[in-house]
Amino acid sequence: MRRIIALVSVVMLLLVWAVVPRAQFGGNRSRVSPHESTKATIEGADLSIVYGRPSVRGRTIFGSLVPYDEIWCPGADEATMLSTNRALQFGDVRLMAGEYSLWILPTATTWTLIFNSDAHTFHTRHDSSRDVGKIRLQKASIAMPVEQLTFTIEKSARGAGGNIAMTWATTRAAAPFVVVK
Repeated sequence: MRRIIALVSVVMLLLVWAVVPRAQFGGNRSRVSPHESTKATIEGADLSIVYGRPSVRGRTIFGSLVPYDEIWCPGADEATMLSTNRALQFGDVRLMAGEYSLWILPTATTWTLIFNSDAHTFHTRHDSSRDVGKIRLQKASIAMPVEQLTFTIEKSARGAGGNIAMTWATTRAAAPFVVVK
């Protein structure tokens, strides 16, 4: 009798798996936040950032949806990932060529960018033991609100190096860097 019940249970599970769309179980589900990438070559360094792009949708973002004093991954779904084929210097933090997840610790006054060696993780799974460095971001208010979180990689207007910048809502945060020769 137990074998018959077990066999019927297995058959039922297989039927449910075959008939019910996989999206209900997380496979092939559509994303609420579209994914984007931005790329640039600065002084021979090929950089890219891959990230999810959540929208403001009428919400208060910083200090509410993104609480102050808590580490946040700027993006959605998979963690935001920076890739570089050359070493980069961000202030006193040197990143070797490779892939890194990006995390931010926002406060009401200053923001800190955290580089983490776990590049392939989910945006809510920050493992501080894999942090490779932290720098203070250059944070500014912007007049024209940005609906979707946006990353850019820009050549520096002041000479060598560039900036990685994130804009969302009415905030812009930038991290200047130089390419290590």
